[in-house]
Amino acid sequence: MTFDRKIRIAPSILSADFADFGREIQAIEAEGADWVHVDVMDGHFVPNITFGPPAVAAFRRHVKTIMDVHVMIAPVDPFIDAFAKAGADILTAHVEAGPHIHRTLQAIRAAGMKAGVALNPGTPAEAVAHVLDLADLVCVMTVNPGFGGQKFIDMTDKMRRLRQMIGDRPVHIQVDGGVDPETAPLVVAAGADVLVAGSAVFRGGSVANPAPYGQNIRAIRAAAEAAAG
Repeated sequence: MTFDRKIRIAPSILSADFADFGREIQAIEAEGADWVHVDVMDGHFVPNITFGPPAVAAFRRHVKTIMDVHVMIAPVDPFIDAFAKAGADILTAHVEAGPHIHRTLQAIRAAGMKAGVALNPGTPAEAVAHVLDLADLVCVMTVNPGFGGQKFIDMTDKMRRLRQMIGDRPVHIQVDGGVDPETAPLVVAAGADVLVAGSAVFRGGSVANPAPYGQNIRAIRAAAEAAAG
């Protein structure tokens, strides 16, 4: 993975057809997705249950771009090696999920993955101030995690603060939650460069009719790039 700050669209397969993940992944990549975002939830850290390492390994066979795995689980550390073996390119853990995020990020990198750290809406940017040198990505949640399709919460002040804190470090700012062509310019103007979108990408399309996926991805990208200048 070469680092740059060009806009990347990472569709969340939480909004895909659960009975047809392989072809859904192939469809969004063919229609212009830069990354494939996989939301792992445990029913404990967040009020929903989704995928574990075996499912991630199954997705890996179809992902040709970057598999961006966001673990909304606690604890994280016992599962790091399993997600590495499953083929995650990026593993993002929540700062709120345990007392030792520094150790967690070290372990993610030691397992051969890029390390991300996520911040819930109620968590300040300063919570990651002392781990930015261990992070490849900071994910700003613009919904409370647990479910897709939620309304965007404005965290642009937090993003601007993070962008200032990151400085010249090769660290992406990712935004997850309620991203669509209306909100994308707001977050990009605040410093974000990786946009996770679920329902806004998959709305109106299907494996049998994937063209709307491409239309949706292009609409988000165009709105974002216009704000990026």
